[in-house]
Amino acid sequence: MPVAPCTPATCLFPPGSRAEAPRRALRLAAVGLVVLAGVVLALAARGLGTTSRIRLTSAWSRLVLRAVGVRIEVRRGFAFMAGSVAGPCPVVDGSSGAAPLVVANHVSWLDPLVMAAVLPCRVLAKQEVRAWLVVGLLATGSGALFIDRDRLSALPEAVGDVAAALADGHPVAAFPEGTTWCGRGMGSFRPAVFQAALDAGAPVRPVAIRYLEGENVLASGPVYVGDDLLWASIRRVVAVRRLTVEVTMLPPVRGRDRGELAWAAESSVASVLVAGAAHSVPAAA
Repeated sequence: MPVAPCTPATCLFPPGSRAEAPRRALRLAAVGLVVLAGVVLALAARGLGTTSRIRLTSAWSRLVLRAVGVRIEVRRGFAFMAGSVAGPCPVVDGSSGAAPLVVANHVSWLDPLVMAAVLPCRVLAKQEVRAWLVVGLLATGSGALFIDRDRLSALPEAVGDVAAALADGHPVAAFPEGTTWCGRGMGSFRPAVFQAALDAGAPVRPVAIRYLEGENVLASGPVYVGDDLLWASIRRVVAVRRLTVEVTMLPPVRGRDRGELAWAAESSVASVLVAGAAHSVPAAA
């Protein structure tokens, strides 16, 4: 399993502008209500088809992001596309073939919600998530796919499940770094999941994720690394006065094998993060 050098002690810093106490309390209350509604929806969604579950999860994810005060900005390449997202963006360009495998860098527990909100999809999550009391129920109800990172023998089955979903026309979002980074750097994309795209004949669509506060200042509130606690991260997120997640949609990449695909996707995402870092202002520790 990959291990990032990022830790809460070295990568977290106070927000540049802190939300007032009443606003923080209101956001936490809103999150609680949306999560409770999500549990009910997750139970009800078990009787729905995959497409309906994906759409329901996309709408619910947008509500969660709004509740915690996260604004989404979507870009194509380096060109600004839109302000806050009112609805999902298409990922299949009218093709009747397989749906795309969407791959992104991994910073936060918010990332799967961001991907589902912007690109209605099934998310590939680690097997441990299933055992988490509320989160596991929400993930299962959303139609998430799971991968056991501790058992190499389980990898072919997970790749097969992703390939089958893509072939059935359901986009899948994955985070090939295999762990979270703080956003000031990124890890290598592991090639295994890219085999699913090759097996299904599906396009691979890289996406770059950056969390910002104020005027292009890198935010550490959403960062979820090392031995950080989910509740602590949630409290940091709601404490940021103005938090934006910048989602850059990049052109599909090509490769003759999974190694080439992984390298091409990683390079594409890295180009955005490096360019963004050159123009952003690191917050003072």
